[in-house]
Amino acid sequence: MFLSTPIVSAPQLAKRPAPLISTASASAPRPLASDGPYPSNSYSRLMSTLTDEIARRRTFAIISHPDAGKTTLTEKLLLFGGAIQLAGEVRARGDRRRARSDWMAIERERGISVSSAVMSFEHEGLAFNLLDTPGHQDFSEDTYRTLTAVDSAAMVLDAAKGIEEQTRKLFEVCRLRDVPIITFINKLDREGRDPFDLLDEIEQSLALDVTPASWPIGMGRDFLGAYDLLAEALLLFERGVHDRVVEPVRCNGLNDPELARRLPRAALAKLREEVEMVRGLCPPFDPNAYRQGHLTPAYFGSALYNFGVRELLRGIAELAPAPRPQPAEPRPVSPDEPHVTGFVFKVQANVDPQHRDRVAFVRIASGRFRRGMKLTNVRTGRQMSVQAPVFFLARERNLAEEAWPGDIIGIPNHGSLRIGDTLTEGEAIRVTGIPNFAPEILQRVKVDDPMRSKHLKHALEQLAEEGVTRVFKPLAGGDWIVGVVGALQLDVLKARLAAEYDLATRLDGAPFQAARWLDADDPAELDRFRARNPSASAEDHDGVPVFLARNTWDLRTTIEEWPTLRFKETREQS
Repeated sequence: MFLSTPIVSAPQLAKRPAPLISTASASAPRPLASDGPYPSNSYSRLMSTLTDEIARRRTFAIISHPDAGKTTLTEKLLLFGGAIQLAGEVRARGDRRRARSDWMAIERERGISVSSAVMSFEHEGLAFNLLDTPGHQDFSEDTYRTLTAVDSAAMVLDAAKGIEEQTRKLFEVCRLRDVPIITFINKLDREGRDPFDLLDEIEQSLALDVTPASWPIGMGRDFLGAYDLLAEALLLFERGVHDRVVEPVRCNGLNDPELARRLPRAALAKLREEVEMVRGLCPPFDPNAYRQGHLTPAYFGSALYNFGVRELLRGIAELAPAPRPQPAEPRPVSPDEPHVTGFVFKVQANVDPQHRDRVAFVRIASGRFRRGMKLTNVRTGRQMSVQAPVFFLARERNLAEEAWPGDIIGIPNHGSLRIGDTLTEGEAIRVTGIPNFAPEILQRVKVDDPMRSKHLKHALEQLAEEGVTRVFKPLAGGDWIVGVVGALQLDVLKARLAAEYDLATRLDGAPFQAARWLDADDPAELDRFRARNPSASAEDHDGVPVFLARNTWDLRTTIEEWPTLRFKETREQS
């Protein structure tokens, strides 16, 4: 049950401090004032500007179970943020069906998100970086990597279904990384579950305190709107409004006479009764508890009809944290360090099929990035000049002259950048926590035209570097083996091979059910294992040794027979 403490009041909200910037790290930032490239007065101006720019950044992801309305909400947040003029709902028809965040052909055909999209926009003085993640569980690895690049998340729930399987899994990923979550309970324009039941499920199922930020007035055919508990405002619902903003009615509490003029008597009486219960049962909003991942504010609305979306965006602006420190070795990276550090969390090829391009998505972790500056790839030790960085609105791009901690930029390259790479101004530091996961489905891939086998090799390696699939080349020779987490990834693989590389392929069953990366303290022991098991040995696209097991029994007995080897289900990138 909920805690018996009152919800935050309007006066408390007004006194709420500005969003905090977490800059603590395990060790001190790199000193620059005395020995860096900046004169003391330039250094002071840089630090002042850096602090201001960090404070106005909000980098967040949207997570949900499929069909909860995530992509539609993403479109409407862009609409309210002024980034687009027309939202393309997933269920709409004709030209409107082309959702801005779903740019792949297979996404548009099926009405689902299969790849993370990045959208940057400014609204009311703040800079937002919105990362739309795949909702389908078959693409959970891409979602996990995306969540390493955000500071907070918005969790979308279907009011009729509540917490669903994929929502729970993604929430646990957020919990592992202490990512604060704001909840948006969607589809109030349809019949759904009792709001108290939904709040109780969030608390019981996710072990998370919940505080309503708004409260619905009716549901389905009787849905009249919601009452904004934080701003003390009435939000009236107008069915049929898709692209127009409905202004809230400011109120002086629930006894304001304006409410009686706007709402039916029975609906107003029920609203007052339920809000009194909410304020008696739910915990007050605590910014620290929210930012530590222990409490979630819950907004009620309908993304399809724009309802509650502006309030959610305002909540992210006021409540969500600014850029946070990033875990790294040998020390964490604090955003307020003057030198630039960034890390690659995603690589996407052929965003523009006409140019066969390849773009690395880089989260700026510290410092002020400027176009043309030279950065070092810590993995290779090579320096690169970043001449054409871009900001994103899904597949659309704008040249990025500068970027600050929390921003996501794209760096076009020809294969020199991989997922997990860290870019710095020279320091040997590596951002951690971006793993590869062992695949659960293994298939042989064959090209219909044998003369194009080399082209298939190039395509598979490029897609593997994107994280679309794992690719294994058996040491004994034979066809390439691809490994994926979910079956839908195989459909995406075939579709992209056909559309982007003009390769007609077929997938056949492989005689293996599991793959594990191999590691050993003694390289000679690893060589002996591969010599004794040539048919079960392979290498991934990075050349890392892999064991291919026929079944779970084969995997278990092999692990027992070779205790000095490590059979790893995950492998840290780079």
